[in-house]
Amino acid sequence: MRKTGWRVLAALLLATASSAASAASCNDPAGFPAWLKSFEQQAIAKGVSPATVSSALDGLSYAKDVVAKDRAQNVFSQSFLQFSDRMVAKYRLQQGAALMKKYANVFTRIDKDYGVPAPVIVGFWGLETDFGANLGDMPTLRSLATLAYDCRRPDLFRDQLMAALEVIDRGDLTAAQMKGPWAGELGQVQFLATHYRDFAVDYDGDGKRDLIKSVPDVLASAANLLVHEGWQRGQPWLTEVRVPAEFDWAQADLTITHSVAEWQRMGVAAAPGSKLGAAGLPASLILPMGRKGPAFLAYPNFNVYLQWNQSFVYALTAAYFATRLAGAPPVGRGSGAEQLSYKEVVELQKLLAKRGHDVGKADGMIGAGTRGAVKAMQQELGLPPDSYPDQALLQRLRSGS
Repeated sequence: MRKTGWRVLAALLLATASSAASAASCNDPAGFPAWLKSFEQQAIAKGVSPATVSSALDGLSYAKDVVAKDRAQNVFSQSFLQFSDRMVAKYRLQQGAALMKKYANVFTRIDKDYGVPAPVIVGFWGLETDFGANLGDMPTLRSLATLAYDCRRPDLFRDQLMAALEVIDRGDLTAAQMKGPWAGELGQVQFLATHYRDFAVDYDGDGKRDLIKSVPDVLASAANLLVHEGWQRGQPWLTEVRVPAEFDWAQADLTITHSVAEWQRMGVAAAPGSKLGAAGLPASLILPMGRKGPAFLAYPNFNVYLQWNQSFVYALTAAYFATRLAGAPPVGRGSGAEQLSYKEVVELQKLLAKRGHDVGKADGMIGAGTRGAVKAMQQELGLPPDSYPDQALLQRLRSGS
């Protein structure tokens, strides 16, 4: 429960002082101990017990390795087929099916309480940590404190550090139990600390929300978060489809929706072994690798995947993984989709920016901004506007035509 009154005022005053101090020193590790002491006072003012604050934060050191990892994040530039081929592996499908069977009673209860199907939860479970096998071993509080002090994203990580302390304070985990990847995610489905605090569920009834060791807690907490993000009970999330060769490719866009019946009238049909949603259900046509690659209809529940992870390729892979766990066949390969190299995508982004299109940072990643710019450029040049960059578009941009 959030604190009110003088504690909030004290926290705000301390936060202001801390922000001013850190603005001058956040690039200098020498200022970390003083900043940490200031943050400890903020946590106490917010209502975290002094004993928890002391046991969790006293003596923490600045983690240069965490900052180095944050600065050196690899660009997520794999295509959908490259990433899904690697992640939706045979062993994950087999292990996921076995776990759905092993925890069938838990999933039945979750479906009743939350309306989230087992394949959806198991898909995230498998992609995030290989079903709990790879949680990470870096001290979470040290990572969060370092990133909260650092200049790059301090507000985000100060919220996460405060939430981690609150999780400890209510007795769910100890500071020593908080270990994970370098960015501070926690547990078998890699919750942010704020998500752990706000959406973790004690589903095994032991009085603790344990997302590290308790499988029932892990699965129900994932469902609880998905419902919070908008999951609709009893509704599909993704269907692989076939699209006719002669098609208005401009309609393939997450921002454009038609009813399933309308897509059918345009010639879109379920792929063999797949099933379309109800005729009146709104859906968007997704071409993750353009008109020559796989095609999907994405329903409103797919937006929840993008809330979980804003990477389009990750979200689509997670949704596809869930369809496979639910019985769908392997995705079709299309008719020869092209894949630009990382350097070519960067070059294309720079050329699009020169033409006045907002692609954000030229980072080699084909995200929403790049897809939108590609579509606009394709329409301007009279190319099929499927929102996916290929050699034909790159060559036209290089030539200045």
